[in-house]
Amino acid sequence: MKKNKTPPGDEFLIRCPRLGHQIYFSYCRIENNGLPCFKTFDCWYQHFQVEDFLKDELSEEEWKKVFGKQVKPKVLSLLEMIEQAKKSKQNKES
Repeated sequence: MKKNKTPPGDEFLIRCPRLGHQIYFSYCRIENNGLPCFKTFDCWYQHFQVEDFLKDELSEEEWKKVFGKQVKPKVLSLLEMIEQAKKSKQNKES
């Protein structure tokens, strides 16, 4: 079955993994200071051709701003935060 390129209306809700409750696409489309949430593809790909839709809607600069950067794995982010905390503690003790 071919997926539609048009997003569903606000009567169609899915669960947002970041917020933990039901949300509609029009919110995801502007959630990031007027730009789409970085997880929009993950959440909406099953429901319509979200990548094609956003490629048509966003400028190249907007696309790169939202989807062009590499997201760090959570473990790496946590390790970096632990190292920062250790350095901060050492600086305070000095």
